[in-house]
Parts: sequence; C-alpha cells; structure tokens
Amino acid sequence: MKASDEGMSARQAAARFGVGVSSAIRWIARAKIGELAPRPQGRRRASSLDAHEAFIVGLIEERKDITPNEMVERLVAEQSVRISRSALSAWLRGHGWTFKKSPRTHWSRVASTS
Repeated sequence: MKASDEGMSARQAAARFGVGVSSAIRWIARAKIGELAPRPQGRRRASSLDAHEAFIVGLIEERKDITPNEMVERLVAEQSVRISRSALSAWLRGHGWTFKKSPRTHWSRVASTS
C-alpha cells in the first residue's frame, strides 16, 4: 500500500513484490477505503450436525454428564444421523462446548472471543 501511495501503479507494485496483478489491484482498492486488516481465509463448511443443533443442545441440557459416545448413539437412534465421535467432538468444540473429565465437571459453553 505504501508503494501505491508513493505513486507506483498496481502493476508495478505487483511486479516489485512478486504478487499477482489482480491481488495488488484488490489490496490497493481496499487500502483506499481504509480496509487494511487481512480478511479471514477460507469458508466454514456446513456440517450435517448444524440441522440438529437444537437436539444436541437438548441432550446436554437434559443430562449434563452425557458422553460424546452416548450422544452419537442417541443421534443415530433418534435422528438417524450417523457420525463419528471425533466428528461430533470437533463440531461441539467449534460451537463453543467443552467437556472436562472430572467427576464434578460437566459440559459447559464458553463464549466466543473472536
């Protein structure tokens, strides 16, 4: 962006820094409107569990000490959703749910910080 401010064209800046011309044009355009922070990369893929979020939350609220294996069994039996325990655990972590293995600790939902 500094190169553009110094009068360098987008094509010249792209050649100088070894990036694509289209990328340089986009970055310069974003800098002109004050958008300097990098954009998030990639997109979150939809999960087959997203449609069953209310059911999963209901399982946790119904029984605070339910295990991921028990949740998988209930998903198969009651919702006809076949998913692995690790996929369910990853989905739960992605939605802010954590489980600590101790006799007194159960599922808790942590607020997203970003």
